[in-house]
Amino acid sequence: MPKRIIGRTDKVDFPLLGLQDIDVKIDTGAYTSSIHCHNIVEAKDSLICTFFDKKHPLYNGQVMTFSDYDIAAVRSSNGEIQYRYEVQSQITVYGKTYKISLTLTSREDMRFPVLLGRKFLTNKFIVDTSLTDVSYNLKKNESKDFIS
Repeated sequence: MPKRIIGRTDKVDFPLLGLQDIDVKIDTGAYTSSIHCHNIVEAKDSLICTFFDKKHPLYNGQVMTFSDYDIAAVRSSNGEIQYRYEVQSQITVYGKTYKISLTLTSREDMRFPVLLGRKFLTNKFIVDTSLTDVSYNLKKNESKDFIS
């Protein structure tokens, strides 16, 4: 399958999470992908968290419960290891839906609620840092009704 070009940022959908047109930052320096959430609680063999952030209006306050989750060790750029919950989900980019592993973390001080790392990007995309919103702009243009 040919690799698609993706810019340094884009907007994508997470269909299983009910999130659409969410801002993402492409981070080739990160191995794992992460998504912003808070109120992460482990209860009765389930993981419960809330996708809400007033800075990102598309995060609608939805409470999600995951029965299948893991704990991943994530190394920061300064070498520190942080343990985070990791869930499996789906992401739609360029109209194609892929499986994705997402670590759950608070990104409320960050501009982008989602980072896409190398684990997801490898063998699917080529990153062109001079571009932004490539797949989202294509999606917007395809949804327009053209009058001939």
